[in-house]
Amino acid sequence: MTLQNRAAGALYGLALGDALGMPTQMLSRPQIVARYGPMLTGFHPAAPDHPLAAGMPAGAITDDTEQALLLARLLLDGKGSVDPAELARRLVAWEEDMRARGSLDLLGPSTKRAVEQVLEGTPVDEVGRYGTTNGAAMRIAPVGIAVASTDPVALVDRVVEASRLTHNTGVALAGAAAVAAAVSAGLDGASVPEAVEVAVRAARSAADRGHWVAAADVAERIVWATELVRGLDAAQVCDRVYALVGTSLATQESVPAAFAVLAACPDDPWQAVLLGASVGGDCDTIAAIAGAVGGACRGVDAFPAEARATLVRVNPQLDLDATAAALLTLRGRP
Repeated sequence: MTLQNRAAGALYGLALGDALGMPTQMLSRPQIVARYGPMLTGFHPAAPDHPLAAGMPAGAITDDTEQALLLARLLLDGKGSVDPAELARRLVAWEEDMRARGSLDLLGPSTKRAVEQVLEGTPVDEVGRYGTTNGAAMRIAPVGIAVASTDPVALVDRVVEASRLTHNTGVALAGAAAVAAAVSAGLDGASVPEAVEVAVRAARSAADRGHWVAAADVAERIVWATELVRGLDAAQVCDRVYALVGTSLATQESVPAAFAVLAACPDDPWQAVLLGASVGGDCDTIAAIAGAVGGACRGVDAFPAEARATLVRVNPQLDLDATAAALLTLRGRP
């Protein structure tokens, strides 16, 4: 596999997981089983009564992919650096565009609070001090593509730079660092189990960055969650992740949940994103993270060509191959 194949795999995996989880996000595990069965097998439109995605067609992406690509564009414009004030402005413009399109899937609670404060003049280092949800982790994959895993300190520095505006807490930075490091390791040839080990080390390194908040340790929960699903079938994985790991917006739940579903099928990222979209709660984000890491490790061809074609047809604004190629031009820069 080429570096381009793996980088495209990360972005396609993220978008495919996001689109699969679009109709199931914020539903309980029992609701998903009642509507779709124990595990999704493909794309579905959102139900008319869906709290966030009502009216969205099968295969449509949500805020996870859109914000990841927003961050990718910011990285490219900044030649690898992220300007926090510009990130705030672009997030506001993105939310206004989403409102104009009639979407209810807007900025998450941590991001919204931080963006409002920075635009009012609050110092950047202060606005993200209470951001503990998974918004930083869900959009961080482009940093993993743009920064090599050979310098883990630099990688965590870039994660912090891209995340501190909205999620400047140890728990959120640990979750984002785990995802970015796993993606970067995948591009450098790591298998899924090897990428999980890199993710754990990065999470431990980033946990001391930013402001302290009372929260479970992300690194230790990734280790525990990936062991928890060993030897289980698909339905058992979903049930155990839902009941024990947790699938809320909290970073210390959703990030370990994503690594758990990925660890349950390390050689098949398509099955991992189907699992992630079936667990309930914030399952579009869980599936998107699992897809980004799995795609980086296994390459874009690990996802069915038909699913990729559906994704592009339903979301014609996406240009994932070109974005992956552009991000790779940043990789290896000091």
